[in-house]
Amino acid sequence: MIQKSSTLISSNIESNLVTPKSHLKNRQAGGSAEWWKLLTLPLLVFITLPILSIFLRTPINDFLETLNKTQVIQAVNLSLVTSSITTSVTLLVGAPVAVLISKKDTPLRHVIDTLMDLPTVLPPSVAGVALLMAFGRRGLIGPLLESLGIHIPFTMVAVILAQLFIASPLFVKAAAIGFSAIDPILIQAAELDGANRWQIFRYVVLPLSWASLLSGGVMTWARSLGEFGATIIFAGNFPGKTQTIPLAIYLGFEIDMKVALTLAAIMVCISFLTLALVKGVLHKRLEPEN
Repeated sequence: MIQKSSTLISSNIESNLVTPKSHLKNRQAGGSAEWWKLLTLPLLVFITLPILSIFLRTPINDFLETLNKTQVIQAVNLSLVTSSITTSVTLLVGAPVAVLISKKDTPLRHVIDTLMDLPTVLPPSVAGVALLMAFGRRGLIGPLLESLGIHIPFTMVAVILAQLFIASPLFVKAAAIGFSAIDPILIQAAELDGANRWQIFRYVVLPLSWASLLSGGVMTWARSLGEFGATIIFAGNFPGKTQTIPLAIYLGFEIDMKVALTLAAIMVCISFLTLALVKGVLHKRLEPEN
């Protein structure tokens, strides 16, 4: 008994002496494995510093004073109105295209999908020139529109069309992903029960894909709000008529820096809140339950 007890005591002492050493080695190994996180600092600082500098260079007094300027009020109102109209139109005309892309048996599906991706990779200035060549006075259908008394370039309609061209693919792609994730068996079951296409969309497709539709709609609205290149070429930069927030920032940079900084701060806040909404609320609904 005495010999067994002494053996147990000695083994415990040895384990107590060895354990700290092993813990120390694990900590050292873990510490050396975490050094790579320092490599994230350059890019994070590079992204954060310019955004932070906008707010640091915009005193609250100047911000509140500039908000009351006519130019700022007109730019904000026009941006909110046009981006809301653009998003509404996108929901109506983009949903059918998203359904078409989501069906694997659609002829030329990849061609249509690539065509919808094209505006997102084209330089916005190219989009502006393309719209002008299509709807301008000397464009492809411009003379026909002019004969009907319809003038699009350098009007608010041109602002909406420029936003629609650039931002609508965001909704179409998000909606297509949501539609394609629906189990076809559910749709077939609804058809067997006698449901028509509208009833299937209303009671089956929409409840299962609403998060993707809402996410795409929010991103389309935010992208429309920030559109610049296509708008300035196709719609011009006329205060109170076609001057949106990005165009007012561009003009303010040359004339009144306070206006540019105030509107830039507004855009940063709107963009951040939009991304927070999409990532923090909507995407959680898309994640499978654990």
